Amino acid sequence: METRKRILIVDDEPGIMNTLRIKLRLSGYEVITTTSGAEAVEVVRDQEPDLVLLDVLMPDVTGLDVLDRVRTFSRVPIIIFTGRPDIIQVALKLGANDYIAKPFNPDLLVDKIRLVLSTSQPVEGCNANEEEDPPR
Repeated sequence: METRKRILIVDDEPGIMNTLRIKLRLSGYEVITTTSGAEAVEVVRDQEPDLVLLDVLMPDVTGLDVLDRVRTFSRVPIIIFTGRPDIIQVALKLGANDYIAKPFNPDLLVDKIRLVLSTSQPVEGCNANEEEDPPR
């Protein structure tokens, strides 16, 4: 029996959070949620989700800061979602695996999740779990 993939949703908007939670559970995923960017970093560290859906604009710690912090210790696939197109390129440079623009179609998001989970590769520029070259 295959283990259900665990997805962390990080968003401060209750309507979006509930819609995503329901859609992802109906699509067969286990769902973890938080409305706090600071808490999201700890959840990634402690619970090791299979994928993170990360809103960029949040009140305590921005999604870009969360992304930057997580990339220091984890290669977990991260899909950002935002209504600001100017942020997308920055997020991709920081190590996001993909993005979806708000407003978005939940079915399209589930398709993106499946694609990212099936093709996930180590993120370039991420220090997490890299071994240093042995001394010569």
